[in-house]
Amino acid sequence: MNKYLITGLGNVGIKYTNTRHNIGFEVLDSLAKESGISFSSARYAEVAELKVKNKLLVLIKPTTFMNLSGKAVNYWLQQEKIPLENSLVVVDDVALDLGAIRLKGKGSDGGHNGLKHINQTLGRQDYARLRFGIGNDYPKGQQVNFVLGEWTTAERTLLNPRIKEAAQAVKTFCLAGLNTAMNQHNGV
Repeated sequence: MNKYLITGLGNVGIKYTNTRHNIGFEVLDSLAKESGISFSSARYAEVAELKVKNKLLVLIKPTTFMNLSGKAVNYWLQQEKIPLENSLVVVDDVALDLGAIRLKGKGSDGGHNGLKHINQTLGRQDYARLRFGIGNDYPKGQQVNFVLGEWTTAERTLLNPRIKEAAQAVKTFCLAGLNTAMNQHNGV
C-alpha cells in the first residue's frame, strides 16, 4: 500500500483555533471528519491515518508551532518511510485571494515561516504544497495580526466549501498524482 504524508500547517492551542494561519489544520480536520477518523497525540504532531482506495494517508498537524514545522515533517517522513514525492504540505498564503487553491510541486517559502523551516530542515524545496489563499486585506505592517487573526463571519461562509475543495485536492494528489491534481483543482 502506497503511503503519503499530508501535513497541515497551523499552531496548536485554543487561541489559534479559528485563525487564518491554521487553514492547514482545518483542511485535515475536514478530511478526518468526512471519513469518521480522529487525530491522536504522537511525537511532534497530532496524527490520523486515512485509507483512500489503495493509499494510506498519514495526516499530521504539527504540534511544534508553525516556525518549527520542519521537525514534524522530517520526523514523520522518516518514521513512516515515506518518500518526499509522496508528501504534501497544506499551507495558508496571503498572496492568493481568499479561498483560492494552488497546488505546486516545489517552490520557495514565499515568506512563510512554516515553509521556511521545512525547507531548512529538509535541505530542499522540491516537495508538493497546496497553497490556500487567505487574502491580504490588511493595512501595511499588519500581516502578522492578520494571519493570526480570526476569520470573519463573511469569510467563514465563503471558506467552508473551499476547505472541502482543498480536501478533495489532497485525495486527488494521492490517487492520481500532482499534475492531475493541479489540472483539476488549481483555479477552481
